[in-house]
Amino acid sequence: MSRKFQSTVVASMIALVASVGAAEAATTVKFWHSFNKSSGQALDKIIANFEAANPGIDVEAEFIGNYNDIIAKLQAAIPARRAPDAVILEVTRYGLFANNNILTNLTPYFDADPLKADLYDYAQEVGVIGGKNYIVPFNSSTPVLYFNKDIFQRAGLSADTPLKTFDEITAAAKTISEKLGSEGISGIAAPGQFARWGLVMANDSELVDPKSGEILLDKPNTIEAYQWMASLVHENKVASPDGVTEEDNGRDAFLAKKVGIMFNSTGNYGESKKAIGDNLVVRPMPCNKACSVPIGGAGIGIMATSPKDVQDAAYKFVSYAASPEANAIWFAATGYLPINKKSVALPVAKEALATQPGIEVAIESLPNAHGRARSTVVTWMRTTEYKMWQAMALGQRKVDETMKDFAEQTRAEEKRVGN
Repeated sequence: MSRKFQSTVVASMIALVASVGAAEAATTVKFWHSFNKSSGQALDKIIANFEAANPGIDVEAEFIGNYNDIIAKLQAAIPARRAPDAVILEVTRYGLFANNNILTNLTPYFDADPLKADLYDYAQEVGVIGGKNYIVPFNSSTPVLYFNKDIFQRAGLSADTPLKTFDEITAAAKTISEKLGSEGISGIAAPGQFARWGLVMANDSELVDPKSGEILLDKPNTIEAYQWMASLVHENKVASPDGVTEEDNGRDAFLAKKVGIMFNSTGNYGESKKAIGDNLVVRPMPCNKACSVPIGGAGIGIMATSPKDVQDAAYKFVSYAASPEANAIWFAATGYLPINKKSVALPVAKEALATQPGIEVAIESLPNAHGRARSTVVTWMRTTEYKMWQAMALGQRKVDETMKDFAEQTRAEEKRVGN
């Protein structure tokens, strides 16, 4: 064996040992999330960019399902000691885990992170409970109103049809159902839970007061909003009951061009634009009695049970995910709100604003956007709201008696679990 060949072999072995050692030294962050399809692809790109810049950290991402699925699986995984290291948590429901010392207090990380100054005020505030920060936002949204311009025109409606009040929306939905119902087209999709919260706020009320924590489910304006929403399905029959029992059905029908109007998150923009194309029109939520919309979406929390080195690595990823570069990619691909003030100045975001009409509506909604309550009882309230809504929308129970009963149950649960 020649000396040159020996040297080459030795060098190759050293390189191999070094690469194996580096791989063994890499810190793995197990990350649960709720994004698939185009949103999942955008997340994959963000993770790949992070790992390229941080070769010592591997982000092991797993799609779990929707926000409800994540809550359910996390509650099962914690006692079994199979929880992830980082997890996407919807912004009104992480209090359940923060208040039970399951999430890491990120305040020391966040306060020392230059990122903090770059985030919009709402993005800095949304992760805070009791003065401590437990999540850093990733996907933030407001509900908006989408409609299909082609369906409107075929029903004899102008693309400029006013849709600012409940009565105006009902009138448009009735026209679509009457003119195009024989083609299997409904006027409007039954509103999902995020939209229902937004429609209550549009009627100048709330489900739970975000500051005092007062339960407002039985207030007159809240009841009135639910009466209108239920009437779309049960009385006026302009929304299919299929979208009540399974909320994704309404969205899917809109994407399939079988529904004229849909209330949904700005996070549905990318998928809606892909399905509807130039016929997609995006409007702000109605201002029936007030111009007010909820801030939704989710942030990333880190589990307190993870080792300190893993928590450190997880926070690096959390911080990167909120950086201008990552947030611009996310905004352009999905329509979720920019959370970083510097994001919209980047080329990918500028291109999205220039070429994707309607994506700017969420940004325009921010002056009317407000954070929502995130006390411990909110998780129980949101889970219970689904069955209450179904009973009202399907005509099984009267709205006023249902909401009063719901309020009493929520107050009793609040006393049981505390804040």
